[in-house]
Amino acid sequence: MKKEEQAQLQTYLKNIVLSMPEKPGSYQFYDEHHTIIYVGKAKNLKRRVSSYFHTEVDRFKTKILVSKIRDISYTVVNTEEDALLLENSLIKKYTPRYNILLKDSKTYPCICITKEYLPRIFKTRTINKKTGTYFGPYSHLTSMYNVLDLINKVYKPRKCQMPITREGIAAGKYKPCLEYHIHNCCAPCIGKQSYEEYQERIRQAKEILKGNTRTLSELLFARMQKLAEALRFEEAEQLKQQYLLLTSFVSKSEVVSHTITDVDVFSITTSEGDKLAFVNYMHVKNGTVNQSFTFEYKRMLDESDQELLNDAIPEIRKRFGSEAKEVIVPFEMDWQLTDVTFTIPQRGDKRHLLDLSEMNGKQYKFDRLKQAEKLNPEQKQTRLMKELQQRLQLPKMPYHIECFDNSNISGTDAVAACVVFKGMKPAKKEYRKYNIKTVVGPDDYASMREVVRRRYTRLVEESQPLPDLIITDGGKGQMDIVSSVVHGELHLEIPVAGLAKDDRHRTNELLYGNPIQTIGIDVKSELFHALTRIQDEVHRFAISFHRDKRSKHALHSELDNIKGIGPKSKEALLHTLKSVKRIREADLQTLSDIVGSSKAALVHAHFAALTASDKNE
Repeated sequence: MKKEEQAQLQTYLKNIVLSMPEKPGSYQFYDEHHTIIYVGKAKNLKRRVSSYFHTEVDRFKTKILVSKIRDISYTVVNTEEDALLLENSLIKKYTPRYNILLKDSKTYPCICITKEYLPRIFKTRTINKKTGTYFGPYSHLTSMYNVLDLINKVYKPRKCQMPITREGIAAGKYKPCLEYHIHNCCAPCIGKQSYEEYQERIRQAKEILKGNTRTLSELLFARMQKLAEALRFEEAEQLKQQYLLLTSFVSKSEVVSHTITDVDVFSITTSEGDKLAFVNYMHVKNGTVNQSFTFEYKRMLDESDQELLNDAIPEIRKRFGSEAKEVIVPFEMDWQLTDVTFTIPQRGDKRHLLDLSEMNGKQYKFDRLKQAEKLNPEQKQTRLMKELQQRLQLPKMPYHIECFDNSNISGTDAVAACVVFKGMKPAKKEYRKYNIKTVVGPDDYASMREVVRRRYTRLVEESQPLPDLIITDGGKGQMDIVSSVVHGELHLEIPVAGLAKDDRHRTNELLYGNPIQTIGIDVKSELFHALTRIQDEVHRFAISFHRDKRSKHALHSELDNIKGIGPKSKEALLHTLKSVKRIREADLQTLSDIVGSSKAALVHAHFAALTASDKNE
């Protein structure tokens, strides 16, 4: 591969990794033939996948794998457990070249029911379908041990590994073990429990492992009620604990569900402006998600979501060769497929699967948007400006935004600041500072009136471009002041908005309109963060200006008022005499020895005039 092609590939893969969510899920690496070569799991997709591309990676296998990656895809799930199960499912389906270590016996544990004369039930990591029936895999060991414990308490299958036969039982070949004496086994090996009863209990145990727990729950509840009516409360309490254990053991995983056998799941997510749509397809086989893809569609004739999904479902099913008899969709479909039932779930496992499909579709849309904005940073700013224009119903997109803020301490050193944002980016060369000239005392409204009047009067006189939107760092009062100047005095048609704060001094709402109304906007949205950034910037700029002015005022001395005395002379006087008071009391000769006769005369004359003025007062 040429250096230029290698650089393009690295940029492409880097953009994918940077756009990945910090959520659990499974990721897939593809080679140049778009064949899956590796399937992995992650608690944090972005952090895990990015680790493959760090320069310090020194494992030989990892280097070879990374060198063959040409594309990356991933599926988001809700929990880390689901990521484990999804990874295992995808590995079994695609058998990727670099997942060879996951094919050995050290896989996720399953529960096995043997095919012996008297079957045993136990956990195992070795799969051999000739010797038994397997249920799982279980990524959550607690859940697996809970169901095993439930089966052992309710049905008491044998735990010994002795090969028991019908002939051996008839011949009295076996003896009861300790498990029988501590009531953990009913001893079918010596005829204490019939073969038919034992097999019936094994059959019911299989129903539990398949997820069909309703019958067992009803049975336990009925037995518990009968024991309670017979005043056998201790036995009833034991059944109650078993009943509670059974009802609490519910597999709600979106990746594995024992009650869902073979279904297709489709959801559709609309992009900004409704021009693009993203259809997510998930296939669930034997209770396991083994396929998850998102397809991008461009609307040519403003088709509705229903019309678009009508075309997408048969196309996608044909592409993947799906013959599922049930299709889960988010809304009613106006057509039917042969021998296929459309389901709109409202709750339960199927609803969870639909939610998972919608989450993957939304994540794909978000990733595409982020990738586009990384390639074209101005796209994000344009999107935010269009959203702000839509929210406020402005006549044009607010490219040029100005924001004002005041700063003072009890009315002293009062200043104001104006920051300018163009294209949602700070235009710092156009920031302006204002010393308050006409206001005495701490009057923020009067200060704002003065500054806004000065700002826009000058822009009009100099024929400078006016802003598309003015934002005040305050609520209704500040907005009224700015509007009275801009609209009432200067007769300028500039929209005015305000960012109001709550009791904790946190910005919590956007104000606009006449009469002023609160504009609904999510405080976690990108637009709200962009507006608060403008507010924070003007506040920072005003505070910095006020702090500088206050510092200069604090450092000012009477020597600064003497014309002809520069910084070096001032420094020499203070270094020798230590204070302005001692300089004032020094005679002419002392001053001359320090700064020379001419400058000494200026200093001596200045302080002599001040002394005379003080006596006259």
